[in-house]
Amino acid sequence: MAVQLSVLVRNARLDAIEAQIGTSAKIKIFSGAVPADCAAADPSGLLVTMPLPVDWMNAAGSGQKTLLGSWSVAATNPGVAASFRLYATDGTTCGAQGTVTATGGGGDMTLDNTNIAAAQTVTVTAFTLTDANA
Repeated sequence: MAVQLSVLVRNARLDAIEAQIGTSAKIKIFSGAVPADCAAADPSGLLVTMPLPVDWMNAAGSGQKTLLGSWSVAATNPGVAASFRLYATDGTTCGAQGTVTATGGGGDMTLDNTNIAAAQTVTVTAFTLTDANA
């Protein structure tokens, strides 16, 4: 039998992720594929660097943590979004990464539009972290 965690423990682990990454986190969106892990080099094709609000995630509940507020910024380069990386306050420490799709596309993060033009406003429409056993 696998170890099972209570909802309170799962929520605490999720809240610790936001605390560890910090209050000045940044999302970078790329046209390149998701790397093997966060220790690997950034993907190719940086499209967007998005500073997040000081409190960027809702408090965890039921083993999930969702984006808080509005995450939007103007793109710096054109391309089709494929992956993201979430960086800590220092701007260089990758805390999480995943796929990007348009809203309803099933990616780890969804955008209002993945076909990005330079200076276009890019908005994250969904981002959820889910802990084990949820």
